[in-house]
Amino acid sequence: MNIKQVSVLLSRIALFVIYFWFGFLKVIGQSPASDMVQSLFDKTIVGIIPFSSFIVLFGLFEMAIGVLFFIPKFEKTASVLFGFHMITTVLPIFIMSDVWNGFMLPTLEGQYIIKNLALIACVLNIWVSLEPQKSKVNDIILTTL
Repeated sequence: MNIKQVSVLLSRIALFVIYFWFGFLKVIGQSPASDMVQSLFDKTIVGIIPFSSFIVLFGLFEMAIGVLFFIPKFEKTASVLFGFHMITTVLPIFIMSDVWNGFMLPTLEGQYIIKNLALIACVLNIWVSLEPQKSKVNDIILTTL
């Protein structure tokens, strides 16, 4: 196994552990991020679904992302879901002042969000390792040339 394969494997394991674990904590009502999620929920989608249901569904969504990163051939699906998740999890930096102690001074919650840059790097590491998929259109074009 070469260093590229090891780095991809470690990225997959890290994403699985983080997403499954953090999601599970939400499902069982023990997530330290629940207050921040509740605050964002109250500012964005309150009234659509009760928060108690939302937090469990959100946790299950995170757990699914983790599992998909761990299953070969599902990395692209996981990456798309991850992208959506990143959009939702970065929102507090822009719409909630309580994640900042001052200019460029994040609170613990703000640091929790900023660390997502490392997760993005893991996903990009996995993405670039994937084999390009052949399409039938490319095959048709190549055979007609």
